[in-house]
Parts: sequence; C-alpha cells; structure tokens
Amino acid sequence: MNRQQAEQPVSEDRNLEALVSDYLLSNPSFFERRKDVLAAIQVPHLVEGATSLIECQVRILRRQLETDRNRLAHLISRAREYETLSIRLHALVLQLIAAKDPNHLCDILQDAMLREFHAEAVSIRLFPIARDPSGETRGDPLTESFKDFLDRKHALCGPLDAEKSSLLFGAEAGGIQAAALIPIRTEGQSGVLAIGSSDPERFHPDMGTDFLDRLGEIVSHKLRALPVGDRDRH
Repeated sequence: MNRQQAEQPVSEDRNLEALVSDYLLSNPSFFERRKDVLAAIQVPHLVEGATSLIECQVRILRRQLETDRNRLAHLISRAREYETLSIRLHALVLQLIAAKDPNHLCDILQDAMLREFHAEAVSIRLFPIARDPSGETRGDPLTESFKDFLDRKHALCGPLDAEKSSLLFGAEAGGIQAAALIPIRTEGQSGVLAIGSSDPERFHPDMGTDFLDRLGEIVSHKLRALPVGDRDRH
C-alpha cells in the first residue's frame, strides 16, 4: 500500500465530518426532531475532571431507556408465543371435536402434543375414584400415587420422582427430566394428562399454567361426551 492509498480513507473521513458538521450547523433543530439520535450518542462534558448534573441525568435516562426497551422486547416475544399457542390450541380443539371414542381422542392428543407442541412423551391416565368412610381414596397403585393431585384445580409443573415418572411414561420415563401434570375430570373418574420433556427447564414450578389448565378443561369436557372405554394411554 502506497502513501497515497493510506491517506485516502483519512481524507474521506475528514470530508464526511465536514459534511456532518455543516449539516448540523445549518439545521440547529435536528436533535429536537430526532431525540432518538441524541439519546444514542455520548456528548462529553467540556470541563475536565468534572461531571455535570445534566450529564448524570442523561446517563440514568439512557439506562432506563435500555431497560424499558428490553422489557418491551420481552413482552412482545411473550405475546407472540402466546398467540402461537392460541392458534395451535384452536386447531387441536377442532380435531378433538371430531373424536369418536376415547382411544381416538388419545391418538389425536398424543399426535398434536408430539408434533405441534414439541413434547417428548405424552400420557393420559384416568381411574375411578372411590373413598372410604374416612374420606381417604382407595384404588390401584396409580390412584394412590396421585391421590394428592386429584383435587387440584391447576396444572402442576416441575421434576417428577422416579415412581410417578415410571407409572406415567413407562419405558420413556428414563429420559424425562420435567413434566406438566394436568388434572382431568369426567363423570365418576379423575386422572392426569402428563406431558414430559428431557429439558429440565421446559416445565418448572414457577411457570404460568393458563394454557395447560385450558387444555385440561377441553379434554375433560370432550371425554364426558364420549362413551366409556379404555382411557389409559401412553
């Protein structure tokens, strides 16, 4: 590279600076019209070793602006996710309406959970609920394992112990790190719709359950309208 080539970018930069300076001097109201540009640049205080109150305020406002932007981006992202879930849930409801029997419903539900909602294991277990005179539930090992879950109104999310995971997911239980357990209620029966994932963060105790609760209500309502049959599937 010769000297002339090395000096060319410097010359171009100076020309650009001159153009910008001339424009700003000719348009003193530019920053009033474009406050977003003013907020994005840094204008140092001219007194060496001192920081003006205005400069401190500007820094604080910039940090607040960045925080607000991040919060807004997060809200927009969540809104888009919720919209996507709502569309998929609507499509699932239309499929469930066409279910002719419990087995058909379970097939539709399992296919949708695996394909559209990216679940890795799906299980639906229903069992009759009988209570002895003291009010305690009586039943098979599955009923006993989930008797504390039967009266819940909302889905339960988080890690599963080995016993419950095995009862729900069978041979697939070894790879399940977290699950969503959704209450299912029909005439004379209660149970659980379980959705499992190998990602331990996919379902956690602090997550919202509105979508899962709505899914449980839809499945419960449809099962009540179907003839009683084999409703244990995984």
